[in-house]
Amino acid sequence: MELKEAIKKRRSIRKFTNKPVARDIVENLLLLANYAPSAGNLQARDFIIVDDQKKKEELAEASYNQEFVSEAPIVIVFCANEKRISPYGQRGKLYCIEDTSAAIENFLLAAFDEGLATCWVGAFDEEKVREILRLPPYVKPIAIVPVGYADEVPSEKWLREDIIHYNKW
Repeated sequence: MELKEAIKKRRSIRKFTNKPVARDIVENLLLLANYAPSAGNLQARDFIIVDDQKKKEELAEASYNQEFVSEAPIVIVFCANEKRISPYGQRGKLYCIEDTSAAIENFLLAAFDEGLATCWVGAFDEEKVREILRLPPYVKPIAIVPVGYADEVPSEKWLREDIIHYNKW
């Protein structure tokens, strides 16, 4: 698939089939995610693959009861690792969030190219996610991404047209 086509056609999917997703596919997609830019090439991000049903249900509850999170065969929790970004001081906390976000976008596009459906979930109780996954204090969960095969056809995407500015607002 052409990159431009993937960018235009990828959508957030919240309904998945029961078809399992092979672990090697997910691991390969995460390796592609890690090719995203990172400050100082420190790769201040970590990826947690969740396939345990009980943990997926806990993550769905922590995601303000977004049940579709637990219905996907696999859930990836993308985390910013603040320990790896220490050379940049306070500003490094922003850099590792940016680095993780870039990796998430790579993952979403690579998964779509692989025929998989995803949804970037940012609405969750961070402390509950920390507890569920036993995250160390220097690791911040940035997104929860359910992954599977789509069981719905998304509608067309509406795009704003008033977002480009030249030289000033």
